[in-house]
Amino acid sequence: MKKSQVLARIHQTGLLPVLRASSVNQAMALANAIEAGGISVLEVTMTVPGALEVIRRLVQDAGDRILIGAGTVLDSETARTCMLAGASFIVSPALNLKTIEICQRYGVAVFPGALTPTEIVTAWQAGGDVVKVFPCSAVGGAKYLKALKGPLPQIELIPTGGVSLATAHEFLVAGAFALGVGSDLIDAKAIEAGRPEIITENARKYLAIVQQARAGASTAE
Repeated sequence: MKKSQVLARIHQTGLLPVLRASSVNQAMALANAIEAGGISVLEVTMTVPGALEVIRRLVQDAGDRILIGAGTVLDSETARTCMLAGASFIVSPALNLKTIEICQRYGVAVFPGALTPTEIVTAWQAGGDVVKVFPCSAVGGAKYLKALKGPLPQIELIPTGGVSLATAHEFLVAGAFALGVGSDLIDAKAIEAGRPEIITENARKYLAIVQQARAGASTAE
């Protein structure tokens, strides 16, 4: 899939679920629950034991249905390994210029992490396709995102940290390209309790919020 198609898919979905798990099997179960809820994008973090195996298995088993990316990528070597495993996009919690460079070289979408306006502009100027604002909740949440979009409307932002069912609409209205959602959606405890339907239902709720926010924005225009 071309980079432009990857970016369009993520923006259309409006969500970037961040998968953290304690094992390969748990990660696969979480991915299945997310897909059952209608979300077709997933970020597998490098903190998952056997993360590369999870990426390979998901790409092999569900790559025609789910867009799989790698998260918590801290350097260019890891980024390259993830791309070889089949990751369609690379996400980092911080700004590493060499990671952006290697993703550009291979035409893979990259979302570097940044927090301050200076970091965000630096990440964008270096070639970041979308900048991950992390940890967004620590500096004001949706209000901070809205403040950033005022002088920086040309930079697409994915807020991560503090995104929940209660705050998702506010973040989208503030101008988010998509929402980085962690444990509020991908709840490992639900899998441990044998209740994947909790995750599936929350996925549907998040998608409904995205649709509502986007519909409201269209009406306002």
